[in-house]
Amino acid sequence: MALETVVSFFTASLLLALAPGPDNIFVLTHSVMRGREAGLAVVMGLCTGLLVHTTLVALGIAVIFQSSSWAFMTLKVAGAIYLLYLAWQVLAAEPLSLADNAAHRPDIAWSYRRGIIMNITNPKVSLFFLAFLPQFVTPEANAVALQIFALGGLFILATIFVFGTIAIMAAVISASLISSARWQKNLNRLAALVFVLLATHLIFTA
Repeated sequence: MALETVVSFFTASLLLALAPGPDNIFVLTHSVMRGREAGLAVVMGLCTGLLVHTTLVALGIAVIFQSSSWAFMTLKVAGAIYLLYLAWQVLAAEPLSLADNAAHRPDIAWSYRRGIIMNITNPKVSLFFLAFLPQFVTPEANAVALQIFALGGLFILATIFVFGTIAIMAAVISASLISSARWQKNLNRLAALVFVLLATHLIFTA
């Protein structure tokens, strides 16, 4: 691919990652609730999901979501159910005491898996990649699948940079709040509301 193509694609990817959406809101919420390491683990999980969507597009499998309303809706419902489950989890969580909070270490593997599931159960990501990535492919150069993988990799790098920054900043801002039981309850309620809104958005938007 030409350098101009790489630069324009990476710039567009950065701007898209910065635009408010379900994934960066999810990163923000999780980082506020569980800290920097957990937030960064979610970012890596989301990016692993992006690798799955990139593969679907490169192999032509993503077309299934475009042509089959049943497959598209099934995955959307699965994603919405998972988000509602996350809402229930944070509402049911008890606030940590100051001692417990200081000793608490986030489950990085759990946060990573949460990011993967959040991303791969959203078929809109595959449809977005299906529309976005081919615009920057050069058919004359052949190896279209390899170009798709390269573009997906660039998109993932942009996502890691933007979402990683969000995770770190959110964790820093929330560090003083999370030590208060009252603030923990308020943050849990806010997180639950965010998850419910994300589930509603996933189901009721095309």
